[in-house]
Amino acid sequence: MARRTKTKLEPRIVPLTPDRWADFERLFGPRGACAGCWCMEPRLTRAEWQRGQGDGNRRAMKRLVQRGARPPGLLAYVGGEPAGWISIEPREAFSKLSRSRVLAPIDDRPVWSIVCFFVDKRYRGRGLSVALIEGAVTHARRHGACVIEGYPVEPKTHPMPAAFAYTGLAAAYRQAGFHEVARRSPTRPVMRRAVRPPR
Repeated sequence: MARRTKTKLEPRIVPLTPDRWADFERLFGPRGACAGCWCMEPRLTRAEWQRGQGDGNRRAMKRLVQRGARPPGLLAYVGGEPAGWISIEPREAFSKLSRSRVLAPIDDRPVWSIVCFFVDKRYRGRGLSVALIEGAVTHARRHGACVIEGYPVEPKTHPMPAAFAYTGLAAAYRQAGFHEVARRSPTRPVMRRAVRPPR
C-alpha cells in the first residue's frame, strides 16, 4: 500500500510577545514541552535548570517574554492554532553555548543563535521546522543580524526520537540555506547562514 503524503504546511510565524503567552503555554502543555524545560535549558546552568524544572522554568520564561525588550523566540500558527516554536536570540543570551567545547565560537563575528525547536506532534513531518528556521532568519535580519547560527543534530540512525532532536536536524537547516562551518562532534555540526540586514 502506498504511503499517504503529508500536506506541506503554510504557517504564520510571529514573535512570542506577552499577548501570545497563553498560546505558548498551550503548545508546550503541562510538561513544558519536555521534562519541564520551558526552553530554559540553553539559558541556565544545569543546576539552575534542575532547580526550576517545571513551574519555576515556566515562570522564568514568562518573565523573559514580559520584559518586552526582545522576544525569546517565535511561534508558528496553523489554522489559528499554535503549532511550533523556535528559540532565537543573540548568542550571548544562551549561557550554555559559552560553556560548550563542541559549540564554542567559530570566530569573533556577532551571531544570532537558534537553539531549540518544539513542534506539536500533529504537525511533524510536514516542513514546519524548515519554515520556523526561515522565519527565524527573517526575524533576526530585521533586528540587524548578519550571521545566524544553528547547532542541529545529524543522527546516525533514522528516525530519531523527537525528544533528542530539539536542536533541529541538519537536513532542515540545509533546506533553509545554512552551510556547515564546523564539526567538533560526529553528530553536531555548527551551521551558518549569512544575511544582509535591512538598511
